[in-house]
Amino acid sequence: MTNFRKFVVTLLVAGVALLAQFVFHAPLIAFWMILLAGGSTTLLMFIGMIQTLKNGKYGIDILAITAIVATLAVGEYWASLVVLIMLTGGDSLEDYASRQAGRELQSLLNNSPQTAHKIKDQAIIDLAVSEIQVNDLILVKPGETVPVDGQIVAGQSTVDESSLTSESMAVSKNIDDALMSGSINGDTALKFKVTRLAQDSQYQRLVRLVKESERKPANFVRLADQYALPFTLIAYLIGGLSWYLSKDPVRFAEVLVVASPCPLILAAPVALVAGMSRSSRAGIVVKNGTTIEKLAKAQSAAFDKTGTITAGSLVVDQITVDNSQMTAKQLLQLAASAEQDSSHILARSLQAAVKKDEIDLLSVSNLSETTGQGIRAIVDGKTISAGKAAFVKHTETGSRNQTAIFVAVNDQYAGMITFKDALRPETEQTLKKLKTLGLKRLIMLTGDQAGVAEKIASQIDIDEVHAQCLPEDKIRLLKTIPSKLHPIIMVGDGVNDAPALAAADIGIAMGAHGSTAASESADAVILKDDLYRVAQAVKISQETMAIARQSVWIGISICVFLMLLASTGLIPALLGAALQEVVDSVSILSSLRARKNR
Repeated sequence: MTNFRKFVVTLLVAGVALLAQFVFHAPLIAFWMILLAGGSTTLLMFIGMIQTLKNGKYGIDILAITAIVATLAVGEYWASLVVLIMLTGGDSLEDYASRQAGRELQSLLNNSPQTAHKIKDQAIIDLAVSEIQVNDLILVKPGETVPVDGQIVAGQSTVDESSLTSESMAVSKNIDDALMSGSINGDTALKFKVTRLAQDSQYQRLVRLVKESERKPANFVRLADQYALPFTLIAYLIGGLSWYLSKDPVRFAEVLVVASPCPLILAAPVALVAGMSRSSRAGIVVKNGTTIEKLAKAQSAAFDKTGTITAGSLVVDQITVDNSQMTAKQLLQLAASAEQDSSHILARSLQAAVKKDEIDLLSVSNLSETTGQGIRAIVDGKTISAGKAAFVKHTETGSRNQTAIFVAVNDQYAGMITFKDALRPETEQTLKKLKTLGLKRLIMLTGDQAGVAEKIASQIDIDEVHAQCLPEDKIRLLKTIPSKLHPIIMVGDGVNDAPALAAADIGIAMGAHGSTAASESADAVILKDDLYRVAQAVKISQETMAIARQSVWIGISICVFLMLLASTGLIPALLGAALQEVVDSVSILSSLRARKNR
């Protein structure tokens, strides 16, 4: 039976008991109904408490059980009924608060694409997304959700990708641009070729992550369990002294009635779910509450280099000219012109460089490409060769730790262009923020050459650099980190990072363009291609746990104050039971503060 149904059944019992007592003047029937409801609830709670003890934990349920039994024993059965209503109502309210706090996560599931318009023989057929195959031609109409990942073959439009990347501004899409499933098309219809099956598409990856986060229970959900034993002993002590001094067992029942366990039970889980919701709005899927706890306590972080600390795309670094008749700008112009029709990553980097420097490309003819070696073409009447050193018949020197293109003009070596993997613009700010948040050591773990890794590390605040790491090396290095520097965060984006993400205390995957393996191995996934979200995740987690602890202490303080008042006889059992709802509401409202940006 769900918590809401338990609450409804308890209200029905209360309604019938009230009718029996005050309309039909049958107090005995009212008493037995309340006794039956109270006894069955107490029995269920007792069974749950025994299971908790078997798991090696001490819960707070014993207080609620004692309060119900005590009020029934001294004849305060109406107070017992109110306690029942408060307990079942509190559980129902917890469910509602959790649903409200987690609605951003659930929205991913609710908006999951179900059908697609397949174009076949000039006709449009509506199919379930699970039936769509790679290379199928799909039509997405204005305002519709893109059902699977693909590449545009006809049309141009603006596309809303906010549910995937948290980027509020619509993105302009043209022919050959990629479309991500789950994005929303603008005002113009698009035709695209399917590049991934539905289960492999971007949106379904996120749906799986959300479902996984909902299935995984948080080990730290009941933060108040660490306070349960002292709080229970205090309640019994105040109640016992009140009974002893007043010689009235009713005082004991009155004290236990206001020793409400609800705020202790509710405060932490509501705060954790609220913190997960806030993370989701910031473009961070946190899979469970335990991750929030560990992030809040993180002492160190390790980062992959390529695609994580760096942008993962090469940019022109230096241009070395070996021809007195030519400038660096001219060498760049010739190389970029020769490579302008190539799809190679270095060709794209050359195009970006000339565009940035506003250099015009020259016309190209007689183009030929040797796979894995280089390209030859006639550019502005000159024969240009660009590629590896051997391809242009040059002896390579001074570029062992760099990626380079060597250029020859009319079969005479003219110079080389080196490239570097540029830092993300937000990397330096991210690392500084992590240090500000209390992380003591920042580490780079990369499979790249030592010289390249050291050059990148020299530009940022990194404490350790480990280069030429295989996946097993990263795991080994993570295991050697001293216990005082745990919990440790591992941040990566590639398939080779997946084992390290799983091995770390907290694995964070750069999931916007990273591999599925990395995302599924991680405890949290950054949906937007922005490293600073790692620092945001730590900050949100720290604030969430602070609010959870504050909410628990608020509940404890109110309860102790009410217990002291009840011990003097100032709070009758029935009123004390009603005051539980006030305590519950204050605790939940306090915990829901974790949803808001501070």
